Amino acid sequence: MRDCNEYVSGLTKEHPDRFEGLGTLPMQDIPASIEELERCMGELGLKGAMIGDHVNGRTFDEPEFLPLWKAAERTGAMILIHQGGPTIVSPRSSRYHLPNSIGNMADRAVTFACFVFGGVMDACPDLRVCLSHGGGYTCFGIGRMDRGWQVRPEARGKLERPPSEYLDKFYYDTITHSEEALRYIVDRVGVDRVLFGTDWPYDMCTDWPASWILSLESLTDEEKEKILSKNLEELLGI
Repeated sequence: MRDCNEYVSGLTKEHPDRFEGLGTLPMQDIPASIEELERCMGELGLKGAMIGDHVNGRTFDEPEFLPLWKAAERTGAMILIHQGGPTIVSPRSSRYHLPNSIGNMADRAVTFACFVFGGVMDACPDLRVCLSHGGGYTCFGIGRMDRGWQVRPEARGKLERPPSEYLDKFYYDTITHSEEALRYIVDRVGVDRVLFGTDWPYDMCTDWPASWILSLESLTDEEKEKILSKNLEELLGI
């Protein structure tokens, strides 16, 4: 893992006008993850880390993870959440590519909910988290999360505000494969919270992603510029 991060760091230093990098963390060991994140953000000159939605089934509202989120907040690291293994759909059906096409989306919504309902975003108000694949079903299911918060004591928990008020505390990428879905996310969270994503070189990527964004009639030229470059430049300080 250290070698991997050093390799990514080397690429960014060889091509500083082309690349910025995210690190990989040994999430099964939180003290080691904190140490490696600090090394990534300092010595290696990276901009954050990419992690999965859970660690062997343990979700990120577990108290053991809080020191890592504090470290990410302190160092200004961006945490990119991306599928890293079997998804929530996998035990139910492995057919039709559903663990990816649906499971990916469901997992991202669960991750959002755990960060919010678990009090992580209140404990770390400056934590910068990007939910890949447009945040999955997060924006589309937020009304039901709000309703649960309103009527169910186990859902209210530590939250004094409805989950919808936390939507714009996260970032979301553009990998939605749907103009209508992307427009909805922009309207729901604000264009400043939407980042250009590609998922290349995998088969579930967006074909010609920059051209796709530029072709969308529902986005203004200013929104396209923010999504394609300005938002990430501001987030990463580049």
